[in-house]
Amino acid sequence: MREPDLDSLRLLVGVAAGGSLSRAAREAGVSQQAASARMAALERELGVSLLTRTSHGTRTTETGALVVEWATELLAAVDLFASATAALRAPASGSVRVAASMTIAEHLAPAWLTALRAAEPEVRIELTAANSVAVVEAVRAGSADLGFIETPDLPSGLPHRSIATDELVVVVGRGHPWARRRSGVTAAELAAAPLVARESGSGTRLALERALAGAGLAPADPALELSTTSAIRSTVAAGAGPAVLSILAVRDQLEQGSLVQVRVRDLRVIRPLTAIWGAGAEPASPAAAHLLRLAAR
Repeated sequence: MREPDLDSLRLLVGVAAGGSLSRAAREAGVSQQAASARMAALERELGVSLLTRTSHGTRTTETGALVVEWATELLAAVDLFASATAALRAPASGSVRVAASMTIAEHLAPAWLTALRAAEPEVRIELTAANSVAVVEAVRAGSADLGFIETPDLPSGLPHRSIATDELVVVVGRGHPWARRRSGVTAAELAAAPLVARESGSGTRLALERALAGAGLAPADPALELSTTSAIRSTVAAGAGPAVLSILAVRDQLEQGSLVQVRVRDLRVIRPLTAIWGAGAEPASPAAAHLLRLAAR
């Protein structure tokens, strides 16, 4: 058997992560027809069935899930090799300017930047935290080499790569009536509730609005609009009302008991976390390209 094509393996991993062949094809920059042909060729090459089509999308078979696990390990090793060899070619010093949306900047970027610093200690790193709209503007203007956004709307004309997914959850203070609702709330109740929310342009707010719109609902006007996640957490904990935030942003408060998670019975909000850059197959700055691989891995 020939060695499997790495691009086909990346595509397979993308299908498994997103549950959609068409979405994985878009992220890979190929047509759905070409993606289907690659998956069929990969199945013939390996001699096993990898994917099954359902009314809800494309899922891996049991064998396919095992292949995805192995492929993920293989691709991580390939990316590490690429990072190492790129570092050999890179100049002895340089800088990378990063713009990241709030949730990513606070909860994910620190680990990526620490890993980059350990691998390339001579590189100067600049991180700017802003909402997703501002991050896109910074990348378009050339003031950021690499951006990370958390909005379902991907900017046109900018190369991008999905790096993870994130779940939004409803949280309230311990004294809020919803904190005692063991059965949770409905999407209609959530839409009708004035929330403590981020400002317009926030990926968190847009992801919720899109999820509610998909259920035929429109959100009520916010009770409060705050520009930082930490301000929302504190305000909600003080009893101001419900909020919808990334699970990454409230995990510590949920464990400590200052916030309570409220189940939404008929709605789940999952959003992509996406890297964007100016042009080319990867960012022009070697340090930014290295950071992209670290984030994706």
